[in-house]
Amino acid sequence: MATGNATPFPLPSRADHVGSLLRPKYLLAAREQAEKGEITRTQLRTVEDQAISEIVRFQEDVGLKSITDGEFRRTYFHIDFLEQLGGVKTDIPVTITKPDGTQELLPPVMRVIDKVRHVKDIQLADFHYLKSQVAAGSTPKVSIPSPTMLHFRGGRDGISREHYPELDPVFYEDVANAYGDELRSLASAGARYVQMDDTNLAYLCDDKMREAARLRGDDPDELPHRYAGFINRVVAQRPAGMVLAVHLCRGNFKSTWAASGSYEPVAEALLSEMNVDAYFLEYDDARSGDFRPLRFLPKGKIVVLGLVTTKLGTLESKDDLKRRIDEATRYVPLEQLALSPQCGFSSTVHGNDIAVDAQRAKLALVVETAREVWG
Repeated sequence: MATGNATPFPLPSRADHVGSLLRPKYLLAAREQAEKGEITRTQLRTVEDQAISEIVRFQEDVGLKSITDGEFRRTYFHIDFLEQLGGVKTDIPVTITKPDGTQELLPPVMRVIDKVRHVKDIQLADFHYLKSQVAAGSTPKVSIPSPTMLHFRGGRDGISREHYPELDPVFYEDVANAYGDELRSLASAGARYVQMDDTNLAYLCDDKMREAARLRGDDPDELPHRYAGFINRVVAQRPAGMVLAVHLCRGNFKSTWAASGSYEPVAEALLSEMNVDAYFLEYDDARSGDFRPLRFLPKGKIVVLGLVTTKLGTLESKDDLKRRIDEATRYVPLEQLALSPQCGFSSTVHGNDIAVDAQRAKLALVVETAREVWG
């Protein structure tokens, strides 16, 4: 049933998705050819254009109104963007095989070696093409990594003391200004919906990750509030009419995960202090705890419940999804909720261990369930 809420719903639809989608085999083959020098980057981009045109149709056919390019031009959801900021150096992540045979992606090392600045438009050309493919009535959505990625991995030691003797306020202001320039660039091309992907606040829900932050010299209880203020510096620079969302990711490499724990340690800073419009929160299994942390959500903001997993091909029950949405309404009014998968289907080029048919079925389930719940 429709809720009839007076406040306009900020997202394109109650059924949304995080953004990344499984790459087709011919695109993966072309990327491999480009890495070997067998085709040019221009030729690769032509193949990417074809794949993106097809994945846009795929999303529209499923019934989604929020349309991404599947992140088809990226290898990693974060590195491909961050390494294009001036002053940032990133190293390629290392994949290791654990004793049980599963693979794990070790976190990339991101270092700030100079003043952070916006030296070029990073997503502009990609957005222009995406927008050209999206039908009227749908909204092209851009996903970028959260600015907190430049601090959490290395802490104070990962940021040049020569260029930033003190982090507050100059480092945070420089990063926010760089992000602000990127948002203004996208807005000039008509972008109205941007999502920032953040692993760090989700990792601060995990006891082991919290201890690792403490060993780096950071206070895991203080960091969520600092990061909320950090992201608010970016929000303060967003162009008028642009919706900003944050997705909290708990790890998604080849269907694996990195962090677990209730959102309670970060909930107040995340939901009450951060000035974004919407939060995509992973809630696909018991690792995320219950919905009680949602009590901190103020009026006017949206939580998109990530109840459908992208890690496994088994299709969820529509009745179970409705039951869990009902459980969430004990803490948040229904009109402040929406539905999505818990993460992307391919946060890195490698993709999750899930079939294309299952990806379609899960996205269709999100659309159908949202239609039945909200009208």
